[in-house]
Amino acid sequence: MSQSQLLRFVFSGLMSLWMSLLMTAFVVWLNLGFDSSYLLRWRQSFLSAWPAAFVIVLLFGPAVQRLSHALVARLPVWAWRR
Repeated sequence: MSQSQLLRFVFSGLMSLWMSLLMTAFVVWLNLGFDSSYLLRWRQSFLSAWPAAFVIVLLFGPAVQRLSHALVARLPVWAWRR
Protein backbone atom coordinates (compact mmCIF):
# COMPACT_ATOMS: atom_id res chain seq x y z
CA MET A 1 0.00 0.00 0.00
CA SER A 2 1.41 3.37 -0.97
CA GLN A 3 1.63 6.30 1.41
CA SER A 4 -1.18 8.14 -0.42
CA GLN A 5 -3.47 5.09 -0.15
CA LEU A 6 -2.64 4.75 3.54
CA LEU A 7 -3.33 8.45 4.05
CA ARG A 8 -6.72 8.06 2.34
CA PHE A 9 -7.67 5.16 4.65
CA VAL A 10 -6.49 6.94 7.79
CA PHE A 11 -8.27 10.16 6.80
CA SER A 12 -11.46 8.24 6.01
CA GLY A 13 -11.30 6.44 9.32
CA LEU A 14 -10.75 9.59 11.37
CA MET A 15 -13.27 11.72 9.48
CA SER A 16 -15.96 9.05 9.69
CA LEU A 17 -15.17 8.44 13.37
CA TRP A 18 -15.64 12.06 14.39
CA MET A 19 -18.61 12.75 12.15
CA SER A 20 -20.53 9.65 13.20
CA LEU A 21 -19.58 10.16 16.87
CA LEU A 22 -20.85 13.74 16.93
CA MET A 23 -23.85 13.26 14.68
CA THR A 24 -25.20 10.18 16.47
CA ALA A 25 -24.68 11.82 19.86
CA PHE A 26 -26.65 14.85 18.69
CA VAL A 27 -29.43 12.96 16.90
CA VAL A 28 -29.98 10.50 19.76
CA TRP A 29 -30.19 13.44 22.20
CA LEU A 30 -32.51 15.36 19.86
CA ASN A 31 -34.88 12.43 19.31
CA LEU A 32 -34.84 10.69 22.70
CA GLY A 33 -33.47 13.21 25.16
CA PHE A 34 -30.81 12.65 27.77
CA ASP A 35 -31.93 9.96 30.20
CA SER A 36 -30.46 6.88 31.86
CA SER A 37 -30.46 4.91 28.59
CA TYR A 38 -28.79 7.66 26.53
CA LEU A 39 -25.30 6.15 26.48
CA LEU A 40 -26.56 2.70 25.52
CA ARG A 41 -28.71 4.07 22.70
CA TRP A 42 -25.92 6.36 21.52
CA ARG A 43 -23.43 3.46 21.49
CA GLN A 44 -25.78 1.32 19.42
CA SER A 45 -26.34 4.15 16.96
CA PHE A 46 -22.65 4.97 16.72
CA LEU A 47 -21.60 1.36 16.13
CA SER A 48 -24.14 1.12 13.32
CA ALA A 49 -23.25 4.46 11.76
CA TRP A 50 -19.46 4.38 11.81
CA PRO A 51 -18.91 1.56 9.28
CA ALA A 52 -21.39 3.16 6.89
CA ALA A 53 -19.76 6.56 7.32
CA PHE A 54 -16.31 5.06 6.69
CA VAL A 55 -17.41 3.49 3.40
CA ILE A 56 -19.17 6.69 2.33
CA VAL A 57 -16.12 8.86 3.06
CA LEU A 58 -13.83 6.35 1.38
CA LEU A 59 -15.98 6.21 -1.77
CA PHE A 60 -17.08 9.82 -2.08
CA GLY A 61 -14.09 11.63 -0.55
CA PRO A 62 -12.10 11.94 -3.80
CA ALA A 63 -15.10 13.31 -5.71
CA VAL A 64 -15.88 15.82 -2.95
CA GLN A 65 -12.23 16.89 -2.92
CA ARG A 66 -12.29 17.45 -6.71
CA LEU A 67 -15.53 19.43 -6.38
CA SER A 68 -14.00 21.52 -3.60
CA HIS A 69 -10.97 22.30 -5.76
CA ALA A 70 -13.22 23.30 -8.65
CA LEU A 71 -15.35 25.57 -6.46
CA VAL A 72 -12.36 27.28 -4.88
CA ALA A 73 -10.80 27.82 -8.31
CA ARG A 74 -13.92 29.74 -9.37
CA LEU A 75 -13.99 32.02 -6.35
CA PRO A 76 -12.87 35.57 -6.95
CA VAL A 77 -9.45 36.32 -5.50
CA TRP A 78 -10.89 38.76 -2.96
CA ALA A 79 -12.98 35.96 -1.43
CA TRP A 80 -10.00 34.02 -0.10
CA ARG A 81 -7.12 36.52 0.14
CA ARG A 82 -7.48 38.37 3.39
